Amino acid sequence: MFKTDVLIVGAGPAGSVTARYAASKGVTVTVIDRKHELGAPVRCGEFMPSDEEIKGMFPNAADIGGLFDIPGRLRLRETDAIRLTDPKMRSSDIPFAGYTTDRAEFDRHLASLAEDEGAEIIRGCAFHRIEDGIARTSAGDIQYKVIVGADGPGSRVSRSLGLPRPREPYPAVTAQARGDFDPVVVMFFGGIAPGAYSWIIPKKGQANVGVGFSPKFASGTLGEFFDKFVNKHNFDIISRTEGKYVPSKGPVAKTYTDTGMTVGDAAGHVISVNGGGIPLAMIAGRICGDVAADNVLEGRKLIEYQTEWSRVMLKPLKIAARGKALADLFAFGSDRRTGICMKLLGKRRMAKLIRCKRIFP
Repeated sequence: MFKTDVLIVGAGPAGSVTARYAASKGVTVTVIDRKHELGAPVRCGEFMPSDEEIKGMFPNAADIGGLFDIPGRLRLRETDAIRLTDPKMRSSDIPFAGYTTDRAEFDRHLASLAEDEGAEIIRGCAFHRIEDGIARTSAGDIQYKVIVGADGPGSRVSRSLGLPRPREPYPAVTAQARGDFDPVVVMFFGGIAPGAYSWIIPKKGQANVGVGFSPKFASGTLGEFFDKFVNKHNFDIISRTEGKYVPSKGPVAKTYTDTGMTVGDAAGHVISVNGGGIPLAMIAGRICGDVAADNVLEGRKLIEYQTEWSRVMLKPLKIAARGKALADLFAFGSDRRTGICMKLLGKRRMAKLIRCKRIFP
């Protein structure tokens, strides 16, 4: 039987960062991922806020310089604003620094950092379940001391550990469109269907474009809404469309047991108001990796993982979740209500909403 100290399921940003920091402390770390090619297909918007924006949203995070030291080749397009657009195409630009990346290469970069620290990554290996402290996988049984679920909102690890999974995840779909686009992230609210949002995230000579929606507000299929968005803007789509589910209710109530933890999308570490999750996955992954290694080396309790990520991220994420709940209640019933609410909030409060700050008073 294969044995390891820390078993991580999922080699996205959350899993790879967890692996990197756990392995750096000298424990044996194994990452399994059902994909044969890490990072593919791309199922996210590929946007990263600047370090300054991340620090502003999560001021309790430890020094993030090393964590977000991303090579220049992965910073494809610098952006300086987020353009919020209502159903009648009225726009307001919020200054917001960031950059777009190639998510597949980004994920492979993070995985290589984990491997440089000594972590082993097994590709094409699917996790099935836990039985008597043994992980049953498509590549055979794996015995571990700590298991980490970094396997998305439908996490099988969460289910096996008896931990909650994110509630009411939104379906979303994304693709690449060819063309020249302004150096701003454009977010559209409504205009396609009540409760739907869409985006244009510029890259070099192309953009990541996509749509997400709340099924309780709109009847129809995600494909229909995406086609409507594409036709409305006359996009030249040059890739396959890829779908995923995005947690929308904030973090889950419990992310640990005596022998396991969940991180990233599996733990609901996503900003509810905009679906952003990469920086949170990396921040929580570093904490998770440190605690996992310390548990193996000196018996540190895994509850300390939840204590620490909560200290760093829980307040901003709760504020974002409350903002999303207010939008569901007042803004997303119709395009008319969406437009009225965006106008009443105005640029200043919308900027606070984006940055996980209280919009009232």
